[in-house]
Amino acid sequence: MNSMEEKKRIVVLGAGESGTGAAILAKSKGFDVFVSDLSEINEYYRSELDARGIEWEQKQHTEERILTADEVIKSPGIPSDVPIVQKLMAQGTPVISEIEFAGRYTNAKMICVTGSNGKTTTTSLIYHIFKMAGMNVGLAGNIGSSLARQVAEHNYDYYVIELSSFQLDNMYDFRADIAVLMNITPDHLDRYDNRMQNYVDSKMRVIRNQTKDDSFVYWNDDPIICRELKRYGLKATLYPFAEAKKEELAAYVDNDMLYFNSPYAFNMEQESLALTGKHNLYNSMAAGISANIAGIKCETIRKALQTFKGVEHRMERVARVNGIDFINDSKATNVNSCWYALHSMPVKCVLILGGKDKGNDYSEIADLVREKCCGLVYLGLHNEKLHDFFDGFGLPVADVRSMKDAVAAAYRMAKKGEIVLLSPCCASFDLFKNYEDRGNQFKEFVKAL
Repeated sequence: MNSMEEKKRIVVLGAGESGTGAAILAKSKGFDVFVSDLSEINEYYRSELDARGIEWEQKQHTEERILTADEVIKSPGIPSDVPIVQKLMAQGTPVISEIEFAGRYTNAKMICVTGSNGKTTTTSLIYHIFKMAGMNVGLAGNIGSSLARQVAEHNYDYYVIELSSFQLDNMYDFRADIAVLMNITPDHLDRYDNRMQNYVDSKMRVIRNQTKDDSFVYWNDDPIICRELKRYGLKATLYPFAEAKKEELAAYVDNDMLYFNSPYAFNMEQESLALTGKHNLYNSMAAGISANIAGIKCETIRKALQTFKGVEHRMERVARVNGIDFINDSKATNVNSCWYALHSMPVKCVLILGGKDKGNDYSEIADLVREKCCGLVYLGLHNEKLHDFFDGFGLPVADVRSMKDAVAAAYRMAKKGEIVLLSPCCASFDLFKNYEDRGNQFKEFVKAL
């Protein structure tokens, strides 16, 4: 029995999908479990905890019940600088992530995907390929059920996990068999003391503990990743991918053909990929390499990359109303995501952006906004920064506080043959529960036009 299993008392901070899953797993392993959430706990999660006899509290953190923990599992949405976490750390109580905890109780192979952009699509695409290959696989992390819940209730051979920087922050012994890093661009800097290097260090934790038996898949043209790799004595086998042909790449494009070089060589026509756009080319490369490493047959990978339906709230076509196309890219919660969306626009668009700013620098999309946009709709409680940056571009602008008004304003601005694009650059928490709620409201009001 290792020292972790000797721990008697586990406290879980946060009772969303991650925290509830961690509590369910901890209870199933015989720990004394207590769940504490500073907000009101969703009724579904309360019933899940009650059904298993797990004690919980909401709208408060009772210190005498929390500070006595042998170990604390912190939900990724809770920053490390909140008072209760600071007190735990000051007294030396281990504070870990749900992923770290779950990893102790499964021998499944872990395919872990992170990056500032593209991780949801890539994770979903890898899962799609594995399912098509008939693998016994779970989808976890930021998508679907939490890893901990699945470890408690299933016995998968593989997990495909989308990991945010927040989840990586409290992972220590966890190891990815296949680590995938799509890119690193500024995001969530408000959680990292507005220091880019802190955020970069967090993302690079995906390769932590990797051995010579493991694999690292990454975008070869990302200057930050290439710079950081020189600082790490990485033992894992490297599988870089990029658009332009180079012999050392695991995947590249040449004459409209997508080539996979290693570990097994095969190719396919680029235009046969189900997902279009340069960012999706990279997502398809990363997913194809990961499946290739796992030994999935080339024909299966090829077929899966041709049949994938895409991810909700990521460049999702909603409807055409009077010749105007509406696209839901609510998952674009940072500026770089919006850059990719604008870059793929074939015609002029009205851009709906705004929300909870995370220390954004909008200069990255300035040229594309000038080139591609015919109007801007600012959707947020605090739009001053957007006004200061974009109003001088000479485009029509509208200032709104609800999705209903945003859709109406964009519809008025757009002409037949143009696009209305919701690609907010920001977090959703000022006006919406989450980016899904924001995207669903967009779809609802578009369909009501």
